[in-house]
Amino acid sequence: MEISGLVITYNEERHIAKCIDALFKICDEVIVIDSLSTDNTVKIAEEKGAKVISQAFLGDGPQRIYGLPYCKNDWILNMDADEILAEDAENFILSGKYKNQDFDVYAFSLYNYMNGKVIDFAGWYPDKTSRFFNKKTASPSKDRVHQKVSGKNKTHLKVHIHHYAWEDFDQLICKKNLYSTWHAQQFFDRKKKVNSFKPILNGSVSFVKCYFLKRGFLNGLDGLTFSITQGFFTYMKYAKLLKLQQKSK
Repeated sequence: MEISGLVITYNEERHIAKCIDALFKICDEVIVIDSLSTDNTVKIAEEKGAKVISQAFLGDGPQRIYGLPYCKNDWILNMDADEILAEDAENFILSGKYKNQDFDVYAFSLYNYMNGKVIDFAGWYPDKTSRFFNKKTASPSKDRVHQKVSGKNKTHLKVHIHHYAWEDFDQLICKKNLYSTWHAQQFFDRKKKVNSFKPILNGSVSFVKCYFLKRGFLNGLDGLTFSITQGFFTYMKYAKLLKLQQKSK
């Protein structure tokens, strides 16, 4: 298959071996852009046959863009180290059907896992992400966090990626806290302005959407917890943006 696997990493020794093994089922090369890991990520990746490029972290989108020139193929399967294609997505790519269609970006749905359990409620499914694209006409955005892939013609397939995101709530909260900081800085750099009501309003709307409209209430304490988490960190990214605005004055 003339497909390049592209992975960005930082201290992913727990996941990288399985990720690379899965990519080599579909790709004829795997490129790892590593953000100066301090664990065994690079060693494991190289032992698995990946080509590793070291680059201090530029942001989610820019780091992926940085890796594109190292990929020899036009079609890119751009995964995170804690992601593995589900059988339905794997079969779609191996079938070669994408070659006969007019799309240059394919979005898949994520199965997000915590400690081995799929979180498929409270707005956490379907969590769509663009991971397969043709670099001749499509590219990741320059967003520092939660980048998107833009191209000429994009479609969402009902196939899946297994995302082994978090072991526990501590890990979830740490990641969400980091993302909210990046989001706030990204908004600030783009000169987005908010007032004091924005964190409260958006945080409340996010909670209501997850808990009621997306039926988190049907999943007991877990549904409530994930809805509160989503609402709180929506609140935090705007609260942090307000702090940046105040400091700039």
